[in-house]
Amino acid sequence: MLISVIMVTWNSGATVRHTLDSFFSQTYGPKELVVVDGGSRDDTMEIVKSYPQANITWISEPDNGMYDALNKGLKLASGDAIGVLNSDDTYHRPTSLEAIGRGLMKADTVHGHLNFVTDHETKTISRVWRGQARPRHGFKAGWMPGHPTFYAKRHVVESVGPFDLALETSSDYDWMLRALEVHGFSSHLIDEVLIDMQQGGRSTSGLASYLHHNFEALRARQKWLKAGLIDYALFAKPLRKVGQFLTVKP
Repeated sequence: MLISVIMVTWNSGATVRHTLDSFFSQTYGPKELVVVDGGSRDDTMEIVKSYPQANITWISEPDNGMYDALNKGLKLASGDAIGVLNSDDTYHRPTSLEAIGRGLMKADTVHGHLNFVTDHETKTISRVWRGQARPRHGFKAGWMPGHPTFYAKRHVVESVGPFDLALETSSDYDWMLRALEVHGFSSHLIDEVLIDMQQGGRSTSGLASYLHHNFEALRARQKWLKAGLIDYALFAKPLRKVGQFLTVKP
């Protein structure tokens, strides 16, 4: 099973080496990296071009934000399964793609655990995300997979379609909701840490962005799950994350 990993970059020179080293250290054999660069003005693309090009497909051109870039990546990816590795994140261990590949033999999609880290030199953990198997009511119950750990087979990607550009910070949530709730594809929890995610992304960089993300997620549930003006998940989704801050462990 060829696994395509999409990496979106824009002026990512400070972190992208960690991400590239992580990808190339993976013991899983059939893999490709799809780099979608937004026209970086720093040394991002010089760094990308310094790695073995046989495993990399890349473009560098202006885009309309992260989700537009991800949509370009979906079109470029040739794999039997597809996932995303942010340009300031890394795989937790060299066997992470191996675990993802095994998981995809059991279900249409997989997801697992991730650690939020302050940086990739010290790997100091500031928060943990421990994935859970999909409960009975799924997204209506406030559950969601961690998108950096979420991988899907090609037929899922083709059925779900592109990321919704109308959503600024929660289009990944919307995409997973459509895959699992609207289309009903199966999911499998990989019970191990797959990703080290550097703190400070668009949906994790402060209270205002966090609230914006959650209300956008509500919009997705209103559209696809016929949620009301306010629903149970609006409160349950943040509450599910409280333990991430209280229990910090490898």
